[in-house]
Amino acid sequence: MSSSSSDESETRENALIPADYAILLSEIKSRVQAAQVRAALSINRELVLLYWQIGSEIGARQAQQGWGAKVIERLARDLKAAFPDMAGFSPRNLRYMRDFAAAWPDSEIVQQVVAKLPWGHNVRLLDKVRDAETRLWYARATVEYGWSRAVLEHQIETRLIARQGQAITNFARTLPPPQSDLAQQTLKDPYNFDFLTLGEDARERHLEAGLQQHIREFLLEMGAGFAFVGAQYPVTVGDQEFFIDLLFYHLNLRCFVVIDLKMRAFEPEFAGKMNFYLSAVDDLLRREGDAPSIGIILCKTKNAAVAEYALRGMSKPIGVAEHLTSELTRALPADLQSDLPTIEDLEAEIADVPFPGDENGDGDAENPQGEPA
Repeated sequence: MSSSSSDESETRENALIPADYAILLSEIKSRVQAAQVRAALSINRELVLLYWQIGSEIGARQAQQGWGAKVIERLARDLKAAFPDMAGFSPRNLRYMRDFAAAWPDSEIVQQVVAKLPWGHNVRLLDKVRDAETRLWYARATVEYGWSRAVLEHQIETRLIARQGQAITNFARTLPPPQSDLAQQTLKDPYNFDFLTLGEDARERHLEAGLQQHIREFLLEMGAGFAFVGAQYPVTVGDQEFFIDLLFYHLNLRCFVVIDLKMRAFEPEFAGKMNFYLSAVDDLLRREGDAPSIGIILCKTKNAAVAEYALRGMSKPIGVAEHLTSELTRALPADLQSDLPTIEDLEAEIADVPFPGDENGDGDAENPQGEPA
């Protein structure tokens, strides 16, 4: 068939397609994708529950009958023979199942929280967190925020549970109770910027430029819900122009978040400057439905008593926290640009972050029955 005949045939076919066909196709594709996600979650849940049941049986028999390593090795061989197409029955994984059941004796918690996590996540929790309450905290946070395995490991290694909600703030006095509680838990102290290496003589602009260069790590450390608006964001008050170091919008708090970066210890006047910035943002940027803007002063160090006194008389919600960087072994290059990254740069950075259900080849999503890496 000639090219022209093919084109004519396609034209006639398109003429017979209803005008709303594209909408129908899009809706069907969305339903198929949603069903695929539900199926994957269901398979994962059943697999984790199966592993918990197997682990419980092994643990009970070891306690009652003194099962040893040889029995587990024999069980692994027999299960592999019975289910040759199913991975996950190595002696090592069977021992993980036993430890998993011992770590989570409450079946309700297993069904409501732990079974929602891929097996690889559960193995990491077993390996890295010994305390039961701490392990449950990380498990619940992973379910809530959809952390990938790599993100979960990062949060554990940087001791997120010990830093979450620890910033000194005046939120209880300046925000209504539901908003103040959520805002308090959103802030950390200290913030861990150890992906940066700054010299002793580094200034605020070096810290700001470094955070922009590492936007993916920065957003990860800030936490879920932060959307980057801009750096050195201009606001005009009267006939003067002022520049906010970093401006975010928090999707859960529904408010702007102003960040002021300091490479020195906290000083009381920092609170007055932040109060000014928040007043300007509330008047110039805040829209109907937005909550009051929140300020975060990130300092190299702080005296808790000084920070508390400085915030006591402030009318705007402000928090003070420290920031940490890696060992001071080298300074950033002098020619670092502080220009904002382009949209393409941000998309490229964020595209590298593994999302829930896409572990970038480490096995959980594509092979939920796989053994721990």
